[in-house]
This record gives sequence, structure tokens and C-alpha cells, in this order.
Amino acid sequence: MENVHERVLPVPAAEVGRLLDRAGSADDPLWPTPCWLPMRFDRPLAVGADGGHGAVLYHVSAYEPGRRIEFTFDPRIGLVGTHTMEVLPQGPDSCLLRHRIVADTRGAMRILWPAIVRVCHDTVLEHLLDNAERAVTGSVADPVRYPWRARLAVALEGGGKVRARPVPAEAALLHAALPRPDLADAFSVRVPPGTSVDPQVWADGVFRDPPAVVTALLRLRNVVVAPFGIERGDSSAFDTVGRDGREVLLGTDAGHLDFRASILVEPDSDGTTVTLSTHAATRSRAGRAYLGLVGLVHPAVVRAMLRRAARKAVSPRARATVAA
Repeated sequence: MENVHERVLPVPAAEVGRLLDRAGSADDPLWPTPCWLPMRFDRPLAVGADGGHGAVLYHVSAYEPGRRIEFTFDPRIGLVGTHTMEVLPQGPDSCLLRHRIVADTRGAMRILWPAIVRVCHDTVLEHLLDNAERAVTGSVADPVRYPWRARLAVALEGGGKVRARPVPAEAALLHAALPRPDLADAFSVRVPPGTSVDPQVWADGVFRDPPAVVTALLRLRNVVVAPFGIERGDSSAFDTVGRDGREVLLGTDAGHLDFRASILVEPDSDGTTVTLSTHAATRSRAGRAYLGLVGLVHPAVVRAMLRRAARKAVSPRARATVAA
């Protein structure tokens, strides 16, 4: 099996070669994060560096700085062979950036390659070439369009798994705002490098664009609570009321309870943990009854909102707006 992707770029080969030499680094300008899990190695780029991206494993088997990187697949993934990135001069002010796979498929990969892996690979490589074109020219003439199988793979690979956790001590604004809550919980999601590390961006993604079912539940809530003297909720309940570094605080005070939500963003070299924490303190008997009922659905609602924000953050259709 042979698979080739290439693009002519209107700059000297040395300029593109400098981009190629940053492959696998934290500031890799070519690899299409956050849509796809990043390329990572166990050491700086050199022959013998071992790693890959996601479940696709390989090691650096040849390296000519500024010109060529050859990777050899780990045969356990069902590919036996190499894939190579190289920069070929086309004159003093032009070059060709090429990626080439030469490999045999084995085992389950004989089915997976034509069924989904090839589509994902082709999409990744065209997106990578888009990034190279953008890096050297400032724009892309014909950006890659993600087919449905690639969009599905991004959604699955990008995670979006939401986990319950204790309210983090680092959510200092939340603890200061409502130190003795009647309800306190927190949920986190892990997203790959390249997503925003601005907590306000995440707050807007979580609260300003919730899943349709959550919007419907909020409308139902307003209808149900009105006869009991509880104020109707509106978007002002999710206004930002404070910010400190990687945390933003949202919420409102109402006659029946006070509500605060914290978005805490904790980036590291392998990605970012986004945590949505909630404190609520009741003010009346009606508030206690309301919180008892809301507490039954609150975890599912929070999980759905955080999961949707995470998946949109890695979506190829949203990538231009989520990075910050």
C-alpha cells in the first residue's frame, strides 16, 4: 500500500524545513491539533525517538534536519512499513512538502484501513498541509473539508469523557463566594493541546450554547416553578461575576437560593483539564425543596453541557474560534 500527499509552497525549502524540525514538539506548527491527538515522542526529535499520535505508534528511523523525517510503524498496530515527511526544493523560492506511506496492512488493519483509517489519515494530512500553507503564506486557498467518518473519529478520539471529582481547592473564587453551600459538586473533562486555555471561552461554550435538551429543561423549569413563587431563570444567571487567572466565576443571587459556578482551566504539556464546579446555598423552605428536586437532574445536565463544550472545542468546524 502506498499513500502520498504533497503540496507546493511558494517559499524556500529551508523555511518549510524549519517547520518540519518542530514535529512532535509542544509548539508543532504543522500537526492539526486540537482536532487530533498530538504527535508526541519520548525524547527530542532524533533517530530512535519513540512515540506516535493516539493509538498510531511509530519511531523515528531516519532524520535529516530541515529535509526529511522517516518514521517506522510499530507492527503491533497492523501496519508494517514507514511514513516519511520530506521537503524537496523546487527552485530558489519554491518547495514541495510531501508525506508518503509505504506499508503493508496486517490483521484487523486490512479491514480498518479502507473502512475508516484511510479517510482519517487523508484528512489529517490535508489539514497538516493546510497548516504548512497557512504558516508560510498567511492563508489557505482550499481548506480541507472533513468527511463524516473523519468528524466521527474526531468526536471519539477527542475524548469528551466527563468525570466527577471533588470541588478543587484551586477554585478559590467559588470557595470565597459561597463558603457553606448546600450543594457542592464538580465535573472535569480532559481536552488535547491546542484548545483554548481561556476560562471565559469555556464558560461561554458551556453556558451560552447548551445542548437542546438542556435548553428545553430550563424552559420547562420556568413554567413549573412560577406557581411556587420562585423566580424565572434567564441567561443573566450565567453572567460572569469574577475572574482570577485561570478561573472565572458565574452566578446570581435569587430569593430562594444563591448560585455560583466556577470554570477552572488547568493546562499542561499533554492537554488541558477543564473543571466546572457548582455551589448553591438555599435561602428559604421553597429553595430547599427546589434544590432537592434540581439536585436529581443537575449532574446529568452539567455533564451534558461540559461534554458538548469539549466536543465543540476539538471539532474541525469550530477550530478557528476555540483557540486562544
